[in-house]
Amino acid sequence: MSKHVIDEAKRCLQCKNPRCKMGCPVSTPVNDMVKMLLEGDIIKAGEMLFENNPLSSVCSLVCPVEKFCEGNCILNHKNNPIQVSIIENYISEYYLRILNESPNINKDRKIAVIGSGPAGITISFMLARKGYDITIFEAHDKIGGVLRYGIPDYRLPKNILDLIKNKLLNMGVKIRPNTLIGPVITLEDLFRDGYKAIFIGTGVWNPKPLRIKGESLGHVHYAIDYLKNPNVYDLGQRVVIIGAGNTAIDAARTALRKGVREVIIMYRRGEEDMPANREEIEYAKIDGVKFEFFKSPLEILDEGIKYIKTEKSNNEKDRIVEIPGTEAILETDSIIIAASQGPKANIVSNTEGLKINNSGLLLTDNLGRTTKEGVFASGDVVTGARTVVEAVSLSKKVAEAIDQYVREKYPELF
Repeated sequence: MSKHVIDEAKRCLQCKNPRCKMGCPVSTPVNDMVKMLLEGDIIKAGEMLFENNPLSSVCSLVCPVEKFCEGNCILNHKNNPIQVSIIENYISEYYLRILNESPNINKDRKIAVIGSGPAGITISFMLARKGYDITIFEAHDKIGGVLRYGIPDYRLPKNILDLIKNKLLNMGVKIRPNTLIGPVITLEDLFRDGYKAIFIGTGVWNPKPLRIKGESLGHVHYAIDYLKNPNVYDLGQRVVIIGAGNTAIDAARTALRKGVREVIIMYRRGEEDMPANREEIEYAKIDGVKFEFFKSPLEILDEGIKYIKTEKSNNEKDRIVEIPGTEAILETDSIIIAASQGPKANIVSNTEGLKINNSGLLLTDNLGRTTKEGVFASGDVVTGARTVVEAVSLSKKVAEAIDQYVREKYPELF
């Protein structure tokens, strides 16, 4: 592996205007990273990556690099871009394992971080380094959010999240697992107990239903729930997944790895319209996932899915129409629905002054300030489901906004 990393690094052209950096949502300094590695200064390279992106070790594994750094590499016109992700992961994991920052916190500068997904972890790292006393409130038993409970192990080994947790603890960050903010502890309770600002990064954990007959039957499951712990599901030998995003692909590939013989993805449009990353689609094909395109579910039955064939409209671009008389049944043992997801209302329903949009997402300005003073938010609970690196990018700005807010409101603490 290390030789492969070096060989890739040596292929870098050290462009004066690196398109790889410009194509990255957090502007990862690829040129500098490669140069430092080849000059034998891996610790300096790792420190630079960590300061730019505290989740560099994770992003290097799960980012859709074909859209970002590698997709913008100058060598991509020859379909042979530098494998930036491999180099970044090697450096980032190396540095994360030796990172040893001691607590340097002021107990009066308390910040509550609700949710420990990509946004919450980023906020915690950045503000802890600035001397804030951070407490993470996590509804699950372990930190990571979508990184732990939404991304399969084969894409993201969970030991990296355990390592991140230890680094946070070493920096003085406190973690309260199995704690749901909203119904029991409210935001007002947090302000009462001395937290100077509150950050919400609770993600999107409510599956969106299809609203068709049969959706409550016992062999029907939602992908976002299935991926939390696939080991507890008995899916049978044949599974149909409704949806074509990255979550659908993750569920399909996971099911095969858990012993399902045949997995089929059903989508009402064509392959070219699938929102999933192209690379993930290709991996799914290699794994043996099958696809049924231009089929729209009508009803879920005990024996499978009743569907109708669809086609693209000749009159309206991107519109899909049903073809009368083409109803049929696709037999299956289990159905997994992967039709997107939205946020839960635990906090909003128990808080006055916190506004949401029509999709239930928190309303914020471009610096993460919500409609309630002292409350900030970023990540999927604001933008809807996006990539990890996009959550990090926005959260970096929000961390600075929180710091500025506390400094201006409580100058006596500085």
